[in-house]
Amino acid sequence: MPGTSRMPVSLREGFNNVRNRSRAGSPLALGMLNLDLARNLIFFLFVLRWTRRVLWKLKGRGLIGTIVELYVDLRRILYGYFLRMPGVRNQVKKQVDEAVGKLQTKLVPLNATRYLTLPKEGWDQDAVRKELQTLADMDHTRWEDGFVSGAVYHGEDELLKLQTEAYGKFTVANPIHPDVFPGVRKMEAEVVAMVLGLFNAPAGAAGVSTSGGTESILMACLSARQKAYVERGVTEPEMILPETAHVAFRKAGLYFKIKTHLVACPAPTYQADTRAIARLINSNTILLVGSAPNFPHGIIDDIAALSKLAVKKSVPLHVDCCLGSFLVPFLSRAGFETQPFDFRLKGVTSISCDTHKYGFAPKGNSTVLYRTQQLRSYQYYVDPAWSGGVYASPGIAGSRPGALIAGCWASLMSTGEDGYLQSCIEIVGATKKLIAHITTTSPVLAQELEILGSPLVSVIAFKSKTLNIYDIADGMSAKGWHLNALQNPPAIHVALTLPIVKVWEKLAADLEAVVEQEKEKERARVAEGKGAKGKEVGDSAALYGVAGSLPNKSVVVELARGFLDILYKA
Repeated sequence: MPGTSRMPVSLREGFNNVRNRSRAGSPLALGMLNLDLARNLIFFLFVLRWTRRVLWKLKGRGLIGTIVELYVDLRRILYGYFLRMPGVRNQVKKQVDEAVGKLQTKLVPLNATRYLTLPKEGWDQDAVRKELQTLADMDHTRWEDGFVSGAVYHGEDELLKLQTEAYGKFTVANPIHPDVFPGVRKMEAEVVAMVLGLFNAPAGAAGVSTSGGTESILMACLSARQKAYVERGVTEPEMILPETAHVAFRKAGLYFKIKTHLVACPAPTYQADTRAIARLINSNTILLVGSAPNFPHGIIDDIAALSKLAVKKSVPLHVDCCLGSFLVPFLSRAGFETQPFDFRLKGVTSISCDTHKYGFAPKGNSTVLYRTQQLRSYQYYVDPAWSGGVYASPGIAGSRPGALIAGCWASLMSTGEDGYLQSCIEIVGATKKLIAHITTTSPVLAQELEILGSPLVSVIAFKSKTLNIYDIADGMSAKGWHLNALQNPPAIHVALTLPIVKVWEKLAADLEAVVEQEKEKERARVAEGKGAKGKEVGDSAALYGVAGSLPNKSVVVELARGFLDILYKA
């Protein structure tokens, strides 16, 4: 009848069975009826749950997008089975072992003296100092000369000496004992307060210090998960992030059992597609993510649009500003273009900021900031019943190095607002000059390279129009540069730092020379009738050439695991 709700057939039959059999009055019959009803109810809930998931998938990805995802997943699974076939598996293992052996030869020098057991008698301090100097002098990429993208953000002797003095005064300090080391507690609280002020935090905002950007991101994701569980009862959490968001968000998804939805960042802006994000939001969504800027391309997502979406949908929004750190807050004052990104946007509920990047603090320092103290408390761990006493820690770590906190505090206090403003002027200014050189000043580079998006801070990513970009990466490595190879799309990025500011013109000249060199190689191959594209033989070309062509990345995973094993090869 119109306007009359209809009971699902399975449930209606179950209720009819209950009614009919209950009339028989048999306890056994009643037990069977209850079992049938429970079975039907479980089946109904199962169907309801998966129907809801399918509808969410169709809403978030659309019919075509859903089919494409299924095709990609099926292709990956089938190729995985192919790689596990006996003949193929043995061949793949052989090639992986050869690649890992090559890496080991490069990273573990054969002529070095190895110390695999404790010395029977301790060395005198002069002997230790001599060996430390030997280790410091090992052949390495010359970050001191500005040849490394990122990694070292300051490196001047005067600040290094100050940081070393701070280490010395607080070598044994541990913030887990604030009564024993009150000075470290004070410095840590002040560092967090300074960074909160930098990002225009409202009254009642809070934060903690962490060991780095990854831990800051992990804690923000944990806080969002716990908030959703406590306040909304969410037991199957999901978060939505741009595909360019830092990989630490994917790690958080694995560690904390949060399903991650990746959203495309299409050309020409390479910003997160906010409409795609909106379609993916459902009742299990615990967090939206934006970057200011992202690591791969140096692009600031449209945080203002994400903020409006977060407010509309009542979902927390995290802004990853680990890389932008102490540059993005100074862009406007330095006279550069900027975009809204911080707590002045109502939807922004948390921000991660690395003090050990452009804050110039020693490695091992970062912060995660929250709009409210309640949000911060969701990342706390408290155990009131442990036999060792009541235990409480603000994050993952228990004991932490107070010396690093002291080094961070000393760095912030010695640099000050004027120092960070000046470094922003120098670093972003050099970045703008390098962009202009690639796009306009150099005809060679302007013809061959293309900057991805419109980077506003310190990172430039570029791809090649006709050449293999990974051959260019290997060519730059041969000239002593340590740049970052990217994928999806294939590209290279350089993160400018104070050391690079001094040599950016050499970087530009070497890049021009390498592009000319690769073009000449192609001309020679064409003249010899071998075709324009050469065989990928360099490290970057080999790794990313293979990785980009495989629908299943298990071979790359094995290579990466082999690399990690080598790190602990004494």
